[in-house]
Amino acid sequence: MPQKGFPRQLRLLNAGDFSHVFEQADLKVHGKGMMALVRLSTRGYPRLGLVVSKKNVKRAVDRNRFKRLVRESVRLRQDHLPSVDIVVLARRGVQDIDNDTLHRQLHGMWKRLQRDAQAVIAAPMPERDT
Repeated sequence: MPQKGFPRQLRLLNAGDFSHVFEQADLKVHGKGMMALVRLSTRGYPRLGLVVSKKNVKRAVDRNRFKRLVRESVRLRQDHLPSVDIVVLARRGVQDIDNDTLHRQLHGMWKRLQRDAQAVIAAPMPERDT
């Protein structure tokens, strides 16, 4: 049975990890009220980082609910996601989306991410600094 936890190795933990994705994102995947920046990785597993600003989502309870639902979505789909670093950014209005709609949005985003990542992996990559 595959491991379904969410250990530290599946998280972007420091500013360097986040800036690595922000500076050279390979993919952008949009959803209602959110966007994911994706950078291909060679680790063999996906890693997740979350950016939920107080400017976009005022109440702490709404920020925490969004983060909890995104983490849970990635935790359940970690075996299906490619080896990437993902930063999910919350946009204004994400607090108005109910949990079921948010789950559907995330599911659609992960499917698009898988498809787009396969296309990027299949295409010849230009040389770049890592």
